[in-house]
Amino acid sequence: MAEIKDPENTVIIELKDGPVTIELLPDVAPKHAERMKELARAGKYDGVVFHRVIEGFMAQTGDVEHGNLEGGGNVRRAGTGGSDLPDLSAEFSKLPHDRGTLGAARSANPNSANSQFFINFKDNHFLNGQYTVYGRVISGMEHVDAIVRGEPPANPDKMISVKVAADV
Repeated sequence: MAEIKDPENTVIIELKDGPVTIELLPDVAPKHAERMKELARAGKYDGVVFHRVIEGFMAQTGDVEHGNLEGGGNVRRAGTGGSDLPDLSAEFSKLPHDRGTLGAARSANPNSANSQFFINFKDNHFLNGQYTVYGRVISGMEHVDAIVRGEPPANPDKMISVKVAADV
């Protein structure tokens, strides 16, 4: 487990293979970091599947509307929803989409990010300046690498729980 420097801005995602610790970047993307903490604290991410996982690219999750299959979600609709909170304006920065960074998923509208996010499997610099980077994996990337692939996967992995480290 990585050393947690700022528990209020650190999120721990429990996956089937173990915990993934993510350092949020409120200095870079304050609205996106705050949204992730708000949804985590409300338990909205718990049980949500990884609905789009592309080898050599990224793993996408966070559809709290359709992505919790045990809570009435639908894997075929996962990726089309968000939360009941308003969409967020883009918070683009000079931070590159490197391996292990967390990016805000959105539609073609740059100001449409809501609850969905992705974790980059490798450096994806073609995304730079187009998607908000608001966190980075500081431990447990091997567990992200083990997420089952597919669009959607036939038997998708899920986030068992998502907690703000300050609350654990």
